[in-house]
Amino acid sequence: MNSILFKQAQIVTMDAAGTVFKGDVLVQGDRIAEMAPTIEAYADDVIDASGKVMLPGFVQTHIHLCQTLFRGRADDMELLDWLRERIWPLEAAHDEESVYHSAMLGIGELIRSGTTTILDMETVHHTESAFRAIEQSGIRAIAGKVMMDHGTHVPRQLQERTEQSLQQSVDLLEAWHGKDNGRIQYAFSPRFVVSCTEELLVGVRDLSRQYNVKIHTHAAENRGEIELIERERGMRNVVYLDHLGLASPDLILAHCVWLDEAEKEIIRTRGVKVTHCPGSNLKLASGIAEVPDLRSRQIPVGIGADGAPCNNTLDMFQEMRLTALIQKTVHGPTAMDARSVLRMATIGGAEVLGLEEKIGSIESGKQADLILLDLDEFHAYPSFEVDPYSRIVYSAGYSDVDTVMIDGRLVMRGKRLLTMDKSKVLREADRAIRRLVRG
Repeated sequence: MNSILFKQAQIVTMDAAGTVFKGDVLVQGDRIAEMAPTIEAYADDVIDASGKVMLPGFVQTHIHLCQTLFRGRADDMELLDWLRERIWPLEAAHDEESVYHSAMLGIGELIRSGTTTILDMETVHHTESAFRAIEQSGIRAIAGKVMMDHGTHVPRQLQERTEQSLQQSVDLLEAWHGKDNGRIQYAFSPRFVVSCTEELLVGVRDLSRQYNVKIHTHAAENRGEIELIERERGMRNVVYLDHLGLASPDLILAHCVWLDEAEKEIIRTRGVKVTHCPGSNLKLASGIAEVPDLRSRQIPVGIGADGAPCNNTLDMFQEMRLTALIQKTVHGPTAMDARSVLRMATIGGAEVLGLEEKIGSIESGKQADLILLDLDEFHAYPSFEVDPYSRIVYSAGYSDVDTVMIDGRLVMRGKRLLTMDKSKVLREADRAIRRLVRG
């Protein structure tokens, strides 16, 4: 069993007690074996972490790896036009190779900026290519193919038959769920009610229960989306999902910007989870989700960057800062403090994904998903008696991430990616999007 000893980091554990201390962490295999002010034990590798800050890896609860190639190609639009005019045609053009390169580009950015776990929604076809990238890169992921069997303005290549969509999802689940020591998992991913028939959503409900896996979808992101659903289904988004029996602890809803009181109560009473995407919501002019209100109701809320063409980065530092700042303008300066936001980005995100017993905090026995920050920079000083949560959320940035470990495996060390060739990933990404755009 391989062992790695981190020496003398400032360890921000994100445990229930909020423990922060200077000390050592011993990793054996995929687990955190011991934490103490000093550990005198043999290890195969010893990393001097003095002067660095150790955190649990960031957990992003809403990502679209398949869209990373489309960065910069869908700016300054609102959601439905953004989808119909730009994103759906680009997704329709994807092939097996381009999905793989899009995923690798996104994963490289995620790891480089300290994200170790994602909930990922792919496109209709070629999802196995994204799973290959996930497997090779070492990132922890819950992912699924997007499901679309309804709606106007949908390109022919993305239009599915209901049974075909369900069967392909099951095939992917059976091939990938639980792979590599459980690092890779599957989630059924109907895109949103606008693009799904009732038959498909009921099928997803039943299969989720049969296989005991998550359901990942969008909800209440945009007022136009809500109006369309009300016209077609006769009720609001979350009410409709509850009517079909999908509202449960296994349902994860991205965005939830425009919830009414009844929908908030459905989410609370059914144990539904929410993922907040502030950068995307601002760029698409969707609005500002009422995160303080949701959290006051004890609704689990995580943070996600969404996709590269609606953000345009996958950087959790940016999302944390936005999560804190945009609420202050509405609810006052104490609405979202740094510690609460960092919790949403780590153990809170793990709770949304149902992984809080395994990841999200630095505790003995948990899986070793860890990051080291090197804050020895102008923007992070002075350091004397500065609150560590403030320093991380308000001052730090992606360039400060020095080392990343996932499942006990170093995937980045000294700012050098170890599971992919950066130059090749960038070169192949450019080649792939050039081919898609030129047809």
